[in-house]
Amino acid sequence: MIRHALALGAIATMTIAAGALVMASDSTPTEGTNTVDAQMQAQTSTMLDGVYTLTPFGQKVSDASNGALPALETATFGAGCFWGVEARYRATDGVIATAVGYAGGRTDKPTYKEVCADSTGHAEVVELKFAPAVVTYEQLLEVFWNNHNPTQLNRQGVDVGSQYRSAIFYHSEEQKAVAEKTRQAVTDSGKWNKPIVTEITKASTFFPAEDYHQQYLEKRGQTSCGVPGAH
Repeated sequence: MIRHALALGAIATMTIAAGALVMASDSTPTEGTNTVDAQMQAQTSTMLDGVYTLTPFGQKVSDASNGALPALETATFGAGCFWGVEARYRATDGVIATAVGYAGGRTDKPTYKEVCADSTGHAEVVELKFAPAVVTYEQLLEVFWNNHNPTQLNRQGVDVGSQYRSAIFYHSEEQKAVAEKTRQAVTDSGKWNKPIVTEITKASTFFPAEDYHQQYLEKRGQTSCGVPGAH
């Protein structure tokens, strides 16, 4: 079993012991503190389901528990070029594994060349496997909203085309409700002086991108694309 102690408020320290993951706060636990025991799911390599690659956080959890991982949920986001989006989420505690690919289109098994031609309707996306006892879906959405410009229609910075659109692909009605709530909160915040154009759509088939796109920046020692105007 992996035991998660999750306190409301900022999570300040993380301690990993063999077979146990403890999330602790430097501050005094507040009312509402929950302790969740997650059912273990055996995993033995850096690949999850043959598609998703463990993040540094996920690898630590796996190593500490002899290849086992906690119960996971899935999230799918499009926020421009998927290289940079994946890099941001791979640095987020609680994200166990990621893959970049294509979603929301009209054809099966699209190639990068086809998607870049803006002819298949797919968006470039990152799909995440995350531990909800460590990071909530709403916290993942906070990363999403803070790391791109959701007012740019069918583009992100200098990258132009519907494949770069701002999109949230939800995997449950609960995710849909949280996505809609946060989109309204961003609208009401006044941060942007143009309308939010982010689409919120039910997740359909996720098609993993070609191998050379996976962890593209990480393999090159980079943390962002550095595209002006992207966020």
